[in-house]
Amino acid sequence: MNKTVLSIIIGFVCIILVCTIFMQFRVVEETDITGIETAREEELQTMLSDYKTKYEEMEEKLTDTEHKIQEYQEKIDSNEQASELLEEELAQTNLLLGKTDVTGEGIIITLTNNDEKSITSSDLRYLINELKLAGAEAISINDNRILNMTEIVDVEPYILVNEDRIVSPYVVKVIGNQTYLSSALSLKNSGFIDSYTNTGKTVEMKQEKNISIKAYNGRKNLLQLRYAKEVNE
Repeated sequence: MNKTVLSIIIGFVCIILVCTIFMQFRVVEETDITGIETAREEELQTMLSDYKTKYEEMEEKLTDTEHKIQEYQEKIDSNEQASELLEEELAQTNLLLGKTDVTGEGIIITLTNNDEKSITSSDLRYLINELKLAGAEAISINDNRILNMTEIVDVEPYILVNEDRIVSPYVVKVIGNQTYLSSALSLKNSGFIDSYTNTGKTVEMKQEKNISIKAYNGRKNLLQLRYAKEVNE
């Protein structure tokens, strides 16, 4: 039940309760004063006792109404907090799934074919794994968002990424801690940069403060699980 519907129901209940209380006050106000003045003392005492009882009942109803209003308000606040928490979790999930555009600091690696060596899908897969180990939070290759289930395969003369055919130069954008990312790739001799440039391949890296990576826009069923099921305890 959303906040608007719940607020309408609370308002309607409050109106009914308040109207009932005012109707009872009106009955007391319209009491025949002349009849009271001419009544015998014991009748008057009885009537006063009845009025006192009515006032006490109305006071109890008013208190009960205030408690109900407070209870309804607490429920509204609780629903708002739950809704905010769910929205935060959904936003975080969408970020992890690559369903939203993101921006932040990171690095850009450009791999380019040259006269002697060409970049292969294996090179890109190896680079992606290295980046994930270094704490990359978002990755794209030629603006194709990389997910856990992304396929990177050779289809001569192209490389296929998320069923999109791409060609050299291969621009890999990465969002994450610049220090960790660049250090992991720049290890002397064993790092990705040295390892691949030593084999004659062209690899360049630069740091950027503001990198934008687009949301995943490929096959929708790539984000759906067909065989894995939730375990109900």
